[in-house]
Amino acid sequence: KLLARGEYREIADIAIRVEGRTNLLFSFEKMALRDALRSPAGARLFAHELYAFLHGRGSPQRRFEDWVQAVADLPQGRSKVLTWPVVTVFGFIARPDKHLFLKPRVTRRAARAYGFDFGYASEPSWPVYRGLQTFAQIIRRDLGRRPGMRARDMIDVQSFIWVQGAGEDGA
Repeated sequence: KLLARGEYREIADIAIRVEGRTNLLFSFEKMALRDALRSPAGARLFAHELYAFLHGRGSPQRRFEDWVQAVADLPQGRSKVLTWPVVTVFGFIARPDKHLFLKPRVTRRAARAYGFDFGYASEPSWPVYRGLQTFAQIIRRDLGRRPGMRARDMIDVQSFIWVQGAGEDGA
């Protein structure tokens, strides 16, 4: 309804508030995102493309690639907005039945420890995200084979990845 009424600033503010209640993004990512969404053009682009990513038509690949392009097109301030955590945080929060959150260091460690060839690249892209989804499906399958370990959604899978990939520094 907010999108139909053109209330892009309200949508951006709600998204920032919801994400702000988590500890998923680093402070510099939170600031970069807030800076990018301050302008009316940034808020409008964000609102339209986030909705399309989460609820739009088309293949998951097309929706993800369009979302990545939208984040890349947001106004840039002092810090980079196009990071894996920023690209993946809203899908994970809104649709944990379908989406994962990608924290590169911990996810790469988890994949390595699990024996999964993740194929990570720092630039957000569909092949890497698809690889993350494949990794999650393997984890979900393997957990389901153990009594009492069935993952209900990607939050459970994400938790497994974080524990598996936690290093000595806790990240």
